Amino acid sequence: MRIGIEAQRIFRKKKHGMDMVALELIRNLQKIDTENEYVIFVSPDEENSLLGETANFRIAELRGAYPVWEQILLPAAAEKEGCDLLHCTSNTAPVFSKVPVMVTLHDIIYMEKSYAEILLGPGTWYQKIGNCYRRLVVPRILKKCRKIITVSEFERKRIAGFFGMPDDQRLTAVYNGVGPHFRPVTDRSEISRVKEKYKLPDRFFFFLGNTDPKKNTRGTLQAYASFLKKSQEDIKLVMLDYDRAELDRLLKDIGAPEVIDRIVLTGYVVNTDLPAIYSQCEIFLYPSIRESFGLPVLEAMACGVPVITSNTSSMPEVAGNAALLTDPFSVDSISAGMQKVASDAVFRENLVIAGREQRQNFSWEQTASKLWDCIEKAAAED
Repeated sequence: MRIGIEAQRIFRKKKHGMDMVALELIRNLQKIDTENEYVIFVSPDEENSLLGETANFRIAELRGAYPVWEQILLPAAAEKEGCDLLHCTSNTAPVFSKVPVMVTLHDIIYMEKSYAEILLGPGTWYQKIGNCYRRLVVPRILKKCRKIITVSEFERKRIAGFFGMPDDQRLTAVYNGVGPHFRPVTDRSEISRVKEKYKLPDRFFFFLGNTDPKKNTRGTLQAYASFLKKSQEDIKLVMLDYDRAELDRLLKDIGAPEVIDRIVLTGYVVNTDLPAIYSQCEIFLYPSIRESFGLPVLEAMACGVPVITSNTSSMPEVAGNAALLTDPFSVDSISAGMQKVASDAVFRENLVIAGREQRQNFSWEQTASKLWDCIEKAAAED
């Protein structure tokens, strides 16, 4: 059998969640399947050394703008390669494909808003255009897909409810995993290298905020400002990949412009440096409003860090009893969580121990094995 896998963006330098998921899945499929043939369809980019070809895994480069790449070049290439199935990994897929399609639908947040809400709401224009594209494509492809994968039971139920498919056997939840490089970093030279590279302070909370409203950057900053007023601790906040001018505007808007001096912006952090940052932080903050999975929660736990996350969407499912769950809509709840974890050493250590145990329930090997079962079932259909 020959399987095509869409992994368009895995070689771009600034990879994000879905890109890393696709990369890890392909790496682990290479480990567990040495019999079937795979063609990995990518866009050529800067980091093409991250994935190598093997006897039964071949990389095919396609060049073109995103919609053209996905809607025209990808289905034509999959047909030319003689693929029996095409697995699209990042929410969308070709609307017209002669090769049967399976899709990983990470979330449907963009479907829960109108075009007007997307275009007039917060976020960058890149995010807005991407969400409009997904809103246009996703309803058209789901009817045709042989299998629909999502990443949590929460999101599976959301998809089933939104699209009216509660009993559809095509829809399956397959959890994400955690890479083995996410573990406590104790090597002093590595700690020093990462600390100097990103100008990290001695004591800090770590927050993966961005301009996407679901990340709750506004609420988290309000909670941090409240924590600073109530606490005598000198703990800074480290944020990655965030624009300083945008941060300054946001802090002024919430009435806390002085907090800018307590925040360290690292810029983009490569995935292999993340474990050393997690390992140095005192608390990892992830009080998102909406997530389909929440992989950073497990990454931080694997690195031995206490986690504060939300009591909504997929976060309780992923975190279990190993994180402090807060109300993401309540600044007081998030701020109180910071105070509790920062001041209670016993509670903090219990979170760390529970987090390491929770992390053991998620691995990319398990994810790849379950994904392969879905591929096999989808390809076997007439």
